[in-house]
Order: sequence, then structure tokens, then C-alpha cells
Amino acid sequence: MGGIPRGQTTRGTRGAALIAAWLGVLVLAPAGAVGQGTPTAAPAAAPTKAAPAPAPAAPADGKPAAKAVAPKPAVSEQIQNVRDQLDSAKADLEQREKILTGPNIGSGDLTRAREGIEVIADKIRHVIDITTPRLDAARERLTQLGPKPKDGEEGEDVARERTEREHAVAEIDETQRLARSLLVQSDQIVDQVSNRRRAAFTRGLFERSTALVNPDLWMRIAADIPRDGRALQGAVEDTAALFARNGTIGNLLLLGIAFGISIALYFGRRNIAPRLGRRDAKAVDPSQRRKLLAAWRVFLLGTIPAFIGSYAVYYALDATDLLPLRLLPVAGAILGGLAFIAFVEALADALLSPDKPSWRVATMSDAAAARVTRLAVGIAIVITVVKSIEALNSGISAALPISIATRGIGALATALILAIGLHRFADSAEQEEACFGPYVAPEATTGIGGPARLLGWAAVVVIAIAPLVGYVAFAAFVIDQLVWTAGLFVLLFLLISSADTFIGGTLCDDTKIATALQANTGLRKRSINQIAVLATGLARVVLVLVAALLALAPWGLDSTDVFSSVRSAFFGFKVGDVTISLSTIALAIGLLLLGMAVTRAIQRWLEQTYLPATDLDAGLRNSISTIAGYIGFLLTLALAFSYLGLSLEKLTIVAGALSVGIGFGLQSIVNNFVSGLLLLWERPIRVGDQVLIGDSEGIVKRISVRSTEIQTFDRSAVIVPNSNLISGIVKNRVRGDRTGRVSITVSVLRNQDPVHAAELLMGCAQAQPDVLKEPPPRVVFRKIGDPFLEFELIVMIVDVSLGLKVQNDLNLTVFQTLSQAGMIPALGPGSSVVTVQGLDSFQSAVGQIASAFAQPQRSGDQTAPQRVEDRLDEAEPMRSAEAGRRRAGS
Repeated sequence: MGGIPRGQTTRGTRGAALIAAWLGVLVLAPAGAVGQGTPTAAPAAAPTKAAPAPAPAAPADGKPAAKAVAPKPAVSEQIQNVRDQLDSAKADLEQREKILTGPNIGSGDLTRAREGIEVIADKIRHVIDITTPRLDAARERLTQLGPKPKDGEEGEDVARERTEREHAVAEIDETQRLARSLLVQSDQIVDQVSNRRRAAFTRGLFERSTALVNPDLWMRIAADIPRDGRALQGAVEDTAALFARNGTIGNLLLLGIAFGISIALYFGRRNIAPRLGRRDAKAVDPSQRRKLLAAWRVFLLGTIPAFIGSYAVYYALDATDLLPLRLLPVAGAILGGLAFIAFVEALADALLSPDKPSWRVATMSDAAAARVTRLAVGIAIVITVVKSIEALNSGISAALPISIATRGIGALATALILAIGLHRFADSAEQEEACFGPYVAPEATTGIGGPARLLGWAAVVVIAIAPLVGYVAFAAFVIDQLVWTAGLFVLLFLLISSADTFIGGTLCDDTKIATALQANTGLRKRSINQIAVLATGLARVVLVLVAALLALAPWGLDSTDVFSSVRSAFFGFKVGDVTISLSTIALAIGLLLLGMAVTRAIQRWLEQTYLPATDLDAGLRNSISTIAGYIGFLLTLALAFSYLGLSLEKLTIVAGALSVGIGFGLQSIVNNFVSGLLLLWERPIRVGDQVLIGDSEGIVKRISVRSTEIQTFDRSAVIVPNSNLISGIVKNRVRGDRTGRVSITVSVLRNQDPVHAAELLMGCAQAQPDVLKEPPPRVVFRKIGDPFLEFELIVMIVDVSLGLKVQNDLNLTVFQTLSQAGMIPALGPGSSVVTVQGLDSFQSAVGQIASAFAQPQRSGDQTAPQRVEDRLDEAEPMRSAEAGRRRAGS
């Protein structure tokens, strides 16, 4: 020890003091104050009584001892409960991961790992949702303390408060991080299950077996036939033994009743159901509604009895134990196949109606309908036979080569039937020869278009080649998918046609339902038609989506994955850092529509109830209602954005995009918008003003932020951009008040007294009720003409809109007054004809010119000069009248 330097001794003493201080804090601190998330190891031997902590040794250099750090607060009870829930979820997720990492995972294991994981994810999301506001509040409280001082020490109370707030933020933040990690873990488990299912489906679909053209396959089949024959014989013997053991009267009676019910239902379906379908062959042109109703009756009456009959027999065989358990699937395959054949036949009969063309729903010729029906039923019979033989092979544990051969031969038979059916839809030789002549539009005789036939031939090639090269499972899958998709397509067509007819037709036509809706709801017929179109479109979308999901079901798509995807899309999914939720968007749109409706109601109340009761003019009332509408719209928009979670920082991106758009092509829109705001604020033009803009004059009807509507006196509407009103020249006839000015020009004979004429005009103006007394009317002596004296009567009227009426009344009154006083000459028949004298020389000259241009006299024609002279005499009055008019004009 003596060799240790003094500096090291001092540092050792100071370190021992710090260690002693920490030991004292750990001993005196409660058990819950241990570091968060890191459990401490228990001491090897706990003392029965806690000894007092030793006092820290004073430092050798005489400096004061280090200040003891305040103990860390314990985890709150609420956070601990939340963590307990997260620990439970974590244990469940880890158990599911163990299932996925185990050997020989089957479809049942994948189902157990996948089932119920949405519930766990919802609980985790709920934890995140309830802790987010608390975390924000805790961070806000911590921010209020400000940053920790770098130099100097802060007070003990502030340090304790800072420690508690930092601990609160840390524990909530740690809880949220744990929840988010568990949520990611649940998503990973879902992805793993989906990937394994797809991999298993692909592996089973493209698994290659022995090809049908391989002779080794048939050699192994020949070698396995004796063994499989013995297995079949054993199955028959077991069935006979069960009949002998369990063939009691009750069981046999139950089985007989089931067979009787089944036979009766099948017989009734084939013979009675078509009559109950009420499709009269004598009907010439039934409506679409009657066709669809009959189609649904035929389909249901042809399908439901078959399924009930098959299920009755299967239930009896299962309940009586008259069939071995390994052969029960064989009976199920046979009975299900019969029901499937009945389904296909009923669906084809309902849609195509081969025997009653007038009731056919689909547009198709009689021959094509019969061919399609035979083709569908033939494929259904082949599939039923193949499925039944496969079930029998599985029941007797037949050798694998026999199962491969069964499925391969079934695929080839299906391809052959499909090829024969498609070949019968080919164009005949006569139609092909017609192609060499002029173009003739082909008749709709086949009912199957080129793309459908091309797809059918592609399916024939794939189904025929796949088993020959060893892909028997793929060929069987293509057949199943082809039949399944065709059935879904036919049902989809029938359902969409029914939706269009029963929903759209019921609301669009003058039916009782449409009339009742129109009477009870007050909706217009046009609105009901729009509702019908929307309802029909929604029904189509739903039907197409359901059909698409059902079509994808055989491709290894689990319904749980589909519904979880739809649910995630509806309740929110993340794209980067942005969360998109269809439900939130829908609710935000609902809030926007509701706010706009409330704003419109307030506007209507202002326009129709409150503002008319005030002394404000029409222009100011329009400005108030318009500004109220825009304020309400902006508040509603802000509310919708806040519900979507769009803050001002996020809206800056939108503002930047808008600024770029304004710079490129929205200058005029923004210019009109700002001009509209200026018009509403400064009000140089108000609603009801009579303005003159260019060639258009009329009354201002509406001022919006983009344009102003002016109604001219011929009842036309002129839409003027607001920028033209701000930057252009506008004449407002009622800017200060609504008084107007009317002037008329009057001419009296020169030989009349002008003072008396002015007095008469003044009396006419004062007699009008719409002419203002102040300022009084004025008569201006404008001109002393040669035949007339010209006066102008100027009056002021109470309202500029009465200008035409006052002008019309003044003209009538002035004309009557001046005519009675003789100041306006009466124009009679004598005064309309003016005789001009002194034009004899002009007349003779014109006659000479006419005679010079006349045709030479023919031989024997003595009357030609006389005819020319007669024409000149006839033209005499016309020349005299023309000369008189010219003289009067001069």
C-alpha cells in the first residue's frame, strides 16, 4: 500500500464514496423503483433486517461529498396493466411462431397459427391509441421545464420533478415501442402463413407425376390391378357385413324413406318444376321482369330439390351405419355429383330456355342454346364420374398409378367434350364462302364470341397436353377452375340482370314504389331516377367484388386474408409514414357534407328570414350571406382536415403544389378570386345595380368570388369575370342612389308658339306619378329647324328600373297633347303623295333614250311604236313620284 501514489489513493477514496452512496440508494429505494424493463438479480442471502447505510466517507481533498441522486419513481399501475396485456400478447405470438417453425407443417397448423391473430393485433393497436395522447402530454410537461442547465446545479425540487417527468415519458415511450414491435411481429406471422399457403398450393399444383404416355405407368397399373381388385372386393364384403349387422327394420325403413324422398324430389324436379316455373310457351314477348322471375323459379325449383334429395340419402347412410366409413365419401361424391348435374342443368334451363325461346334471358339462337346446354351437362357428368372414381380409389386405398390414370383420363375426356362443343360453334361452309363476296354482317347464330371461343380452345390445349406430360394435378385444377368460373359468371350475369331490372326498373319507371317514394319523401322523379342509377351501380360493384373473391378462392386465397385486407383498407393502412384509412376518409367526407348543409341552412336563414327584416340594402345582404357561406365552408374544411389528421405542416405541401399550379396556369382563376373578394369588400357594384359593361346592360343578380351574373333586359344572363369589373370600365347607373334620368326629343311645327309648346311638355311631365317633383322636369329648346322646332324633355324618376315605363308613358301623353293642340300635323292620304311639276323636259329626254334603245320594228308589226309609247306613259307616274321624293329630301 505504501507504494501507491497519493493521486491514486485520492481517486480510490472518491470512488469508494460514490459506491457507498449508490449502495445506500439501492437499499433505501422501494422494490418497484428498479430500472425499467431490466430486472435485478436477487441477493444470495437477504438480511433479515436492513442495516443503515454507512455514511459516505469525506473526500481526502476536503471537497463536499457528492449529492445523492433522487430515487427513480416506480412504474405506474396503469402502465403496468398495459404491459401485462402486452406480455400476454407477446406470449401468444411466440407460441404461434413456434408452430410455424416446427417440422411437417400442415394446413391445420397454418390455420391455427393464423386464426384469431386479428384480435391480438386490435388489442395492440388499442394500446397504441390510448398511450399516444398520454405520451404527448408527458412530453409537453417535460418541455415546460426547459433544458437542463449545463453550468451549475438546479434545485432539488426541480431535479426531482425532472426525474419524474423523464421517467413518465420513458415508461410510456417504452410501452409504445413494445406494442409497435408486437404489431410488426403479428404482421410478420400473417405474411409467413400466407407465403406458406401459396408455396404449398404452387407445389401441389405443379407437382409432376408419371405422364400418361409413359408405358411404365400402364405396366404398374396392370401390376396393381389384382391388389386393387381384392381391395374393392373387401370393401363390398364389408358393406354386406354391415348390412347384415346393422340392417334392422328401422335402419332399412329410414334408408328407404330417404331414397323415396330423393327419387320423388328428383322426379318432381324434372317433371313438375318446369310447370311451376310458369313459362307459357304461347307467350310471344314477355317483359324482362317476367323472364327473370321465371328464370329464378326454374333455377331454384331445379336445384333445391336435388340438393335436399342427395343430402337426405347421405344423412340416412351416415346415421344407419350401413356403409363403411371409408366408403362414405364415395357415396357423398356420387350424391354431390348428381346434385351438381342438376344445378348445371337448372342453371342452363333458367338462362337459355332451349325449349321456350321467348323466355330466354340471354341473347342467343335456339341451336346455340341447345348446344351450350348439352355441353355444360356433358362436362358436369364427366366431372361427376371422375370425382366418384377418385373417391372410390381413395376409399379402397388404390395404388397411385391408378389414381393418376383416373384423373388423366378424366381430363382428356373433358378436353374432348369441350373441343367437340367448340367445333360445333364454328361457322358453316356457306358462311365462310360468303366472305369472298361483299361484306355482310354476320348473324348472331352461335351466341359465343370470338374471344370466348379462343379462350375455350386454349383451355382444351392446356387440359389435353398437361396430363400427357405428367401435370395431372394442374389439368384437374384447370378443369375445376374453368367450371367454377363459368358457373360464377352465369350466376353473376343473372344477378346483375335482376339488379338492373328489379332495382333500376322499379325506381325508374312509374311504378307504385316510385310513386310512393315521390309522394312520401317529396323527391322529384329525376332524383329518384338518380337514386336508382346509384343503387344499381352499387349492386353491380358488390356483386362483381363477391364474384371475384369467389373466383380467387380455389387459388389458395384464404377468406381470412381477404377480410383482413378489406378491414385494414377500411380502418387504416400505412404507405410510408402516411396512414390511409377509408373509414376516416368516409367520415371526413360525411363531416364535410354535413357542415356544408349546415352552412347552406344558415345562408338560407340569413337570406330569407333575418336580413330582409333589417334596413340593409340588397347588395349588402348579398355580401353578408356570401361571406357567411365562405366562412362556413372554410371552417367545415378545416374540421374535415383536422379529423383526417392533416396539420398545418402537412398542408404546406398542398400550398406549395397550389403555388406551382398558380404559376403555371391558374393565374386567371386566382385573379378572379381576389377580384371577387375586393368586390364583396369594397362593394362598387352591388346586387340589384343597373350596370353597363361593354355592350351588355342589365341588373346585377349575383356576385360570387369568381364571376358576377348580370341579367339583361331581354332576360339573358351574362357571366362576367370579376377581374373585368375591377380592371375595366363599368358604368353603374345606381351607384349613389336609384333615381334615374329620362329624356325624350319632341319636334313641333315651326309656325307654333315655342313657349306654349314648352308649357304643354312641362304639364305632360308633371302629370306622371313616377316623375320626381324635386328636381323639377326641364324643357330645353334644342334647335330651330326649317320645318320643325326641336325640344328635349328631361325628367328625374324615382327608380332607374322604371325608365322604359316612364319614357313610354311620356311619349304617349306628349303625342296626344300636341296632336290635340295642332302642333303636330296629321299625316293623311293626301299628304303622302307629292306632285312635282317642271320636269317636262326631263320626261321627254327619258322618252327619247327609251325609243333609241327599243328593238327595230318587225315587218307586219304596226303596233310596236304604240307599245313603246304605252310603256312610257305607264312609267310617267313612277317618275313623277320619284322626282317628288328627291325634291322633298333636298
